[in-house]
Amino acid sequence: MAESVELPSRLGILPFRNKVLLPGAIIRIRCTSPSSVKLVEQELWQREEKGLIGILPVRDAAETTTAIGPVLSQDVGSDSSERSSRVHVGASDSHRLDVKNQQENMHWHTRGVAARALHLSRGVEKPSGRVTYIVVLEGLCRFSVQELSTRGTYYTARISPLEMTKAEMEQVGQDPDFMTLSRQFKAAATELISVLEQKQKTEGRTKVLLETVPVHKLADIFVASFEISFEEQLSMLDSVDLKVRLSKATELVDRHLQSIRVAEKITQKVEGQLSKSQKEFLLRQQMRAIKEELGDNDDDEDDVAALERKMQSAGMPSNIWKHAQRELRRLKKMQPQQPGYNSSRVYLELLADLPWQKASEEHELDLKAAKEHLDSDHYGLVKVKQRIIEYLAVRKLKPDARGPVLCFVGPPGVGKTSLALSIAAALGRKFIRISLGGVKDEADIRGHRRTYIGSMPGRLIDGLKRVAVCNPVMLLDEIDKTGSDVRGDPASALLEVLDPEQNNAFNDHYLNVPFDLSKVVFVATANRLQPIPPPLLDRMEVIELPGYTPEEKLKIAMRHLIPRVLEQHGLSSELLQIPEAMVKHVIQRYTREAGVRNLERSLAALARAAAVRVAEQEQAVPLSKDVHRLASPLLENRLADGGEVEMEVIPMAVNNHEISSAFRIASPLVVDEAMLEKVLGPPRFDDREAAERVATPGVSVGLVWTAFGGEVQFVEATATVGKGELHLTGQLGDVIKESAQIALTWVRARATDLKLAASEGISLLEGRDVHIHFPAGAVPKDGPSAGVTLVTALVSLFSQKRMRADTAMTGEMTLRGLVLPVGGVKDKILAAHRCGVKRVILPERNLKDLVEVPTEVLANMEILLAKQMEDVLEQAFEGGCPWRQHSKL
Repeated sequence: MAESVELPSRLGILPFRNKVLLPGAIIRIRCTSPSSVKLVEQELWQREEKGLIGILPVRDAAETTTAIGPVLSQDVGSDSSERSSRVHVGASDSHRLDVKNQQENMHWHTRGVAARALHLSRGVEKPSGRVTYIVVLEGLCRFSVQELSTRGTYYTARISPLEMTKAEMEQVGQDPDFMTLSRQFKAAATELISVLEQKQKTEGRTKVLLETVPVHKLADIFVASFEISFEEQLSMLDSVDLKVRLSKATELVDRHLQSIRVAEKITQKVEGQLSKSQKEFLLRQQMRAIKEELGDNDDDEDDVAALERKMQSAGMPSNIWKHAQRELRRLKKMQPQQPGYNSSRVYLELLADLPWQKASEEHELDLKAAKEHLDSDHYGLVKVKQRIIEYLAVRKLKPDARGPVLCFVGPPGVGKTSLALSIAAALGRKFIRISLGGVKDEADIRGHRRTYIGSMPGRLIDGLKRVAVCNPVMLLDEIDKTGSDVRGDPASALLEVLDPEQNNAFNDHYLNVPFDLSKVVFVATANRLQPIPPPLLDRMEVIELPGYTPEEKLKIAMRHLIPRVLEQHGLSSELLQIPEAMVKHVIQRYTREAGVRNLERSLAALARAAAVRVAEQEQAVPLSKDVHRLASPLLENRLADGGEVEMEVIPMAVNNHEISSAFRIASPLVVDEAMLEKVLGPPRFDDREAAERVATPGVSVGLVWTAFGGEVQFVEATATVGKGELHLTGQLGDVIKESAQIALTWVRARATDLKLAASEGISLLEGRDVHIHFPAGAVPKDGPSAGVTLVTALVSLFSQKRMRADTAMTGEMTLRGLVLPVGGVKDKILAAHRCGVKRVILPERNLKDLVEVPTEVLANMEILLAKQMEDVLEQAFEGGCPWRQHSKL
């Protein structure tokens, strides 16, 4: 390898398509096209050892439309024998071509490598007689193209060398940074050579390079032996500065070394697995041959023996083990083709898989840590979390205590299931969820008897098999949604499951042996209590979760929902910001609910809109930005004649994979009201709704309880000409229809006292009918809490006086006007608070229920207590009860 090369001012140029020759690299090519053959003859064959040519990289025509960099464009119209070319630096947009000529456009790099021939061989193809050359080239040094031209059928270029002089090399060699980079490169190269020599079983042949070749030339030699991308090859070619060249070369050597190690690790793992499988295969073949010689070639017996060993290690109680042994003896006597063979085998496998004694180890309960865990996962719910801490405290003092079955009752989205998960985490037990929604078959709980085709165990036994421990936390979800039909009553089957006095010997019909469920911690959830049968309800301790206040929803959204939504959509707080004011606006105007599921859906919709914007702004940054290209339509046309150069790299080691990198660029997006309306649509709720609905007489505002929490219910009454009949609409149940009859009778009986009629002889319904309507007619309505609301609507109708728009009420009444207490007080007050109602009329006997209402809600509302119906009317109308004014009748 020559230490220094004196380059002529002009070189013949051989283009390399999508390939780079680096100094020190050796490459073998086969020249077949007329232009390349002419170049080899003129520049190498005739000049023998003194011949030099230049190697210039060129790009494919398909890649030129996106490449940006310096280009060389040839003047095609020159008349001289050796036409000159000018260098134009700029974007490729300055060389726009039409569709026809675009395929002829070829882009050249401005830097190349001078090369000399190490070996030349000439051949003649038969029968065409075409001359071809096989050339082995060695890269010598870099040069820069000043002017590109053609000489006959091939290309020449005026060049200037880029290599440093000896004095400059000595000056750079004393630079501390260069010395540090040299040591790093040599250390990486030495390690790579050691790995390759160990892999190829060679000794010392490659290490000579490190001792004899300068380090800046070593960088090119090592990189040239790797399989890297064209862009990385160009980047290495353009690295004239020695520090930059060594830095890039060290990075590529390290990457190549890592790829070799990963490949070796994978190969060792595959070989280990292969040898193990081959060994097992050989042993099995020998075992099969031995059995054939003994006449005992039955694989099923091996499986039965394995099943027996598995049953022995299952830890069954003695009485169940005897039962299992009888089944196993019966199975051994059966042939696999017999009808009951598979069912017996599946049954025994279930017995072997059940966790008879295997339990998850409970860590010592730390009540303080459990309380912190509950507070971090759930905001609010003070009484609920206190009850859970009490439950855990009892478990800590008496681990084998048969605690009550907790039943969380509340609207959807208030955190019932997540509370059960928190209990499992605090106890350190596994968690399993059994969904009972829509279950109508008793066999889903107790299992099918084995006499039926397709029989299987119940959900509880199947769940224990899946969780593989006998003491998990089992959530019975939606326990209020079980039904009953001709197939049985699942709720009645749950009586044995949830009774601590009976579930230590739970009998599943499929299992047909008792299984101990007393170690399981049962937790149930429900939306309503009414559908749950009283005997089943008696076995559970009910903990109500009525819903959240707007303030609690705001805290939950900021602490839990927004971080979770951002993570689920691949965003962060730097990309999307949702201010508290906007979250409060969503709560008040878009999601009036007891839970937070719709709130989370609204936040997710905002996150999706932001994700679209971020994805549209994503930009890819290429790995190398200083890649130059040369454009010459004429030269590209020459290259397109046919396969001009076929290249074969002489590799130094194994291949390496290309690594690319990209960066995301996005600007932060802050949610405002305009974005809310664009994404979520116009606001669904308005605080002025109550005032607009009660703007005319005959309308009252009531509070009702539903499975989804409390709701505000408007009651409308009107009178028409008729025969004194009462009409009710709104898909009402029998109870609420009876309440309407009672309300009308009470108003007619007290018409004179309320001054709704001038004297006793005048009937309110004489010559007219009364129509009472509950809006939202598609929603079924029933329940004993609308009596005071109906009376208020009727009194407002007959007195032609409007009810106060800021007041809502709830309560049932008797025929004598006594106001009776109702349930769901907390849910109803929270619903009134969500809708902006400031005054709530409650039965006096519901005063005790106000303890459960959050203090921040009571601070913003006026609670009015009523014992008689007159008290309700006194508070419902502006200026008091209408009896103080004369009726228009």
